[in-house]
Formats: sequence, structure tokens, C-alpha cells
Amino acid sequence: MGKQLNVLIVGGAGYIGSHMVKMLSQLGHEVITLDNLSNGYRDAVMFGNFIEGDITDKKLLNKLFSDNDFDAVMHFASYIQVGESVSNPSIYYKNNVSNTLVLLDSMVEHGIKNFIFSSTAAIFGEPQYTPIDESHTKSPINPYGHSKLIVEQILSDYDYAYNLKFVSLRYFNAAGADPENQLGERHSPETHLIPLVLQAASGRRDSITIFGDKYDTPDGTCIRDYIHVNDLCSAHLLALEHLDKGGNSKSYNLGNGQGYSIKEIIDNAKIITGKDFNVVIGKYRDGDPARLVADSKLIQSELGWKPEFSDIKIILRHAWEWEQIFNNWT
Repeated sequence: MGKQLNVLIVGGAGYIGSHMVKMLSQLGHEVITLDNLSNGYRDAVMFGNFIEGDITDKKLLNKLFSDNDFDAVMHFASYIQVGESVSNPSIYYKNNVSNTLVLLDSMVEHGIKNFIFSSTAAIFGEPQYTPIDESHTKSPINPYGHSKLIVEQILSDYDYAYNLKFVSLRYFNAAGADPENQLGERHSPETHLIPLVLQAASGRRDSITIFGDKYDTPDGTCIRDYIHVNDLCSAHLLALEHLDKGGNSKSYNLGNGQGYSIKEIIDNAKIITGKDFNVVIGKYRDGDPARLVADSKLIQSELGWKPEFSDIKIILRHAWEWEQIFNNWT
């Protein structure tokens, strides 16, 4: 990008947000991170200014927006665990919807017009076809997906009423780690497949469980679309540039457009790590589609996005390098 932009990143101490902070900062943009550290880590924010606080703190938001001329706000502050959203939907609707409304209302009040939202493939529910494009029916099957879809609708309404422009990016499976090994995936508890597999390889976990191996796929295990965290961030950069140039609100699906089965992930992980580990076949889980693969042609054609790290071996290698570093810390 040609000019320096001033960006507020909420949830910037988390997995994807911290990678975004680094990318923006290294490109010369001014970044302020706002995070309550409920799921993030202070040491993950290595660039820009950091403020520990909550997006429900209206006084804090008023000061932030009064003191800084932000070109855009990026939102990475949602809760993301599907199972937890089913067992405790209240906190998901409060954090992902109500709290986001506080932020959006403060932006409107202060005339900040550009918003980039981390959405999810969970808004589509059970796939009617794959790969999934933007026109696919949106029928989420859990409160997490519902909460994200509600925010997408709110954003459309706010665009119409208040001229708040947005780009909503629907992630499929974020994976990998910073190629320079400064940042990586740290969730507690961890629920994502690749870090769980690599924890089994490093000895932090006794085994990895495959939840069902009789799906209608070539090897019987679920197929998913994995996208490198840096490629997600590059999509956010393009979205930021699009909005800064006065572009209209848009929603895009983000994935590699190719899927890998759970067995393929495990087999490749054993090759990358040089480690063998126990694999257990467990019970099927409700709501696990056989295939979830993204059609990302729209963002490629309209914004020129192209994944740099599409090879699953590179994604696994970056994640494995981070796992070894993190394992030495713990």
C-alpha cells in the first residue's frame, strides 16, 4: 500500500490478530491493539501500541476514537469454540453480538467508516454443495455460526443506515504459524486439528483422535480446507486497501479451495515431524459434514488475493516449528 494507515485491531493479542498486527506494522502502518487478554497473550503483541481493555468500555472507546484518527477497525475479538457455544450460548451472543454492537455504535458516533470483520464458514451450516461460494445458503447449525451471521446482517444494516463500510471475511480452517517463528497458535483449550496433531508428535499429548472414519470420502475421514494464517492476513490487507479507496461493502470466503482429509493431515504431519504417534478412532460427532471446502474465486478476482502458502506441507512445517518453540516454553 502506498500510504500509511492508522488501524485499531480489537482482539490483536490472539492467534490471527497478532499475526495481523505484525504484518501491518512491518509494512509501515500505525497499529493500536485493544484486547482484554481473556483469550490472548500480551507477549504476542510485539508491534505498535497495546491497550488492555474491553470493547464494552464505552469511556475507553470514546477516548481511543477521540485521540486517534483511525482509518479502519479490524475485529478479531470473537469467541470461536463451536462446542462451547452449544453448551453456553449466552456468552457467545453477548460477546460476539452485543459487545460488537457497542464497538460499532462507537465507530458510528465518531465517524469511523471502515470495518473488517472476521467471520466464519460456520454461517453456512451443512453444505449443500462444495466448494462453498458466497451465494451458498446460510443456515448455521450452532450458536457460534448464528452469532457471526447476526453480525454480518447488522453490518449490512449499518452500511445502509450509517454508511459504515465493511468487508466480512469468512474463514474456513485457519492454520500454520508465522514463518519467522515469532508467533503461532495458542488456544486454551486447543480444539484445532493441526496443533492437536503436532502436540501428539511433540509428546505434549498422548494421542490424536479421529472422530469417525466411515464418511463418504476417499479415506473415510472428514475433508477440510486449511488456510495459512499469513494468507488470511494478506486478505485483510487487501480488504483494508479496498475500503480505504472507497470500495463498497463486501463479503468473501477464504480458503485454499482444496481439501485435505484428517488422515492426510496426520500422515503428512508424521513425515514433516519425523515422529510417530498414536491415532485413536473415536465416536462420530454431531454436525460434522464430510466435506467443507471453500470457493475463494470471488476475492481472487475482485481483490487479487492469492494464497502464498497453499501447500499443506508448508502449513504443517511452520506450525511444527512453532510447536517446538512453544513446547520448550512449557
